Amino acid sequence: DALQTRVSLQLCFVPADAMARIGAEQEVENLSGLSTSPEKDIFVVRDNGTTCLMAEFAAKVMVPYDVSASNYVDLITEEAEIPLSRGAAVRGKCGTTESELQISWLDKVYTLKLYFVKEGHNTTKRQEAVWKMNKIQFVYDSSERTYFKDAVNPGKHTASSHHLSALLTPAGKSYECQAQQTISLITSDHQRTVTLLLSEVRLQPFDISADFVFSEEHKCPVDEREQLEETLPLILGLILGLMIVITVCIYHIHHKLTKFPRKSMKGI
Repeated sequence: DALQTRVSLQLCFVPADAMARIGAEQEVENLSGLSTSPEKDIFVVRDNGTTCLMAEFAAKVMVPYDVSASNYVDLITEEAEIPLSRGAAVRGKCGTTESELQISWLDKVYTLKLYFVKEGHNTTKRQEAVWKMNKIQFVYDSSERTYFKDAVNPGKHTASSHHLSALLTPAGKSYECQAQQTISLITSDHQRTVTLLLSEVRLQPFDISADFVFSEEHKCPVDEREQLEETLPLILGLILGLMIVITVCIYHIHHKLTKFPRKSMKGI
């Protein structure tokens, strides 16, 4: 695996202060420099030297905020587009049934917290173990001037998900989705809806069997539908071609049989 090879080489040169210690045994690494996409980040949580959480994704957060109108009386709503910074600081931890990843950038002005849980899930036949993303929090400060321009009443805010059940995946598998996904978060004062946009996602917070290697992927419905839309014309073309060949063969056989009729057998 190309990622595994690049990661192994990278670890030889990672300084001690580049890893955030979690508890006594867990550490987190930001390996985004290994990403082939400038917008996609890579984060790894390790427990006792073994990978226990891997995450690859591109993320940005859309945050509405108020600015003064030209008459200095009315308010106008603008929207800050905040991308996840390549040099983000990372924390995280793994558990048997709960894991989390915390990403901070611009001197912790922005912090994205992702929470995962593994649990039983009832199906039509039996109960199966699944994992999902069950909570998201985004902490931001609208007084920061890179993405917020002259915000009215600037300050710190926290936006959180409510009753979230995202990225539902069978236990033992990784989640993969190239398509963009939208998750809505509500600020603590219930006045604003913050939007988290995720794309190019490959994620596994539990049951990683090989170091730096994702388990078999579970594709999101959008990716599966797009894959079907790409392969369906090919399948239909093959079926149509096969039908044409069969029709031509039947025609030739019929033509030969009618052109040279069998002579009647004479009685003895």
